Amino acid sequence: MAKFSNKVIIIPARFAASRLPGKPLANIGGKPMIQHVWERAMAADMAPVYVATDDRTIADVITAAGGKAVMTRPDHPSGSDRVFEAIEIIDPDRNIEQILNLQGDLPDLPSGLLHQLAATLDRSKADLATLVTAASDAEAALPQVVKAVVSWQDADYGSALYFSRAAIPVGGHPLWHHIGVYGWRRAALARFVALPPSPLEQAEKLEQLRALEAGMTIAIGRVDTAPGGVDTAADLAAARQRLTKTATTAPTGTD
Repeated sequence: MAKFSNKVIIIPARFAASRLPGKPLANIGGKPMIQHVWERAMAADMAPVYVATDDRTIADVITAAGGKAVMTRPDHPSGSDRVFEAIEIIDPDRNIEQILNLQGDLPDLPSGLLHQLAATLDRSKADLATLVTAASDAEAALPQVVKAVVSWQDADYGSALYFSRAAIPVGGHPLWHHIGVYGWRRAALARFVALPPSPLEQAEKLEQLRALEAGMTIAIGRVDTAPGGVDTAADLAAARQRLTKTATTAPTGTD
């Protein structure tokens, strides 16, 4: 593993998802979804990986696979709060400066995306970093696909102006599909979780707006494609199809 002593990867995994209870344990290709995400994070080979969860079964899945799990409180209002509790447990002496926060519902996450997220944070002086990709017209119309309004400094790097479930900016192309992974500076994460939910956050149901309303800066990196997230039963069925297709089309060795 490459030694990035100031970074850690944390994947929050809550059992009681509102739309798909038990979602991290959903079987995809013979493995729980959270194990797929953990394996993708490990394959990035760049920093220690932990799963932060409120459920012993989820923790046992990860430890049985050879990974590290951290038990956290069940009452966290967001994944960011869970990640902050986890980093305080993992690193009480506060030697780790950057936290890469993945979502536990991205089972076909490209491992290289983590390197792009880390590079975006390293390039900037922003409080946190995240990623976007160009949104198709069909994606732009979906409220579950979050759109980012970005001020670009060059073709692949910029800063966030706003996030919305609406297709914004009106009349502007391309629109940008926000990928819900975050690179946090530790001090910024500590500040963020101490803030109350903000008005725009509550209106759009997007916690990253809390950071913007508090005057925090968010660096944006552009990537080619978005990994498929799992929020609904239809998303889960699509993920199963994608990963089954990948497994059956992968080249096999010969003796």
